[in-house]
Amino acid sequence: MNVNSSNIQPNVSNETANTKMLVKAKEHQEMQGEMAMQLIEAASIPPQPVGNSGHIINTKA
Repeated sequence: MNVNSSNIQPNVSNETANTKMLVKAKEHQEMQGEMAMQLIEAASIPPQPVGNSGHIINTKA
């Protein structure tokens, strides 16, 4: 049986590259999830009134 180290090396490189790619894809997906959660949280905050316009009601007719 002839085992040549050159046959083994490309497989290791491919596995390393695939692992790095999967890690980057996971990081990207987590970042997108965080951004989506921030958008949802920002949309759920009720707007606060600015100034006192509309708060004073004239009850004298």
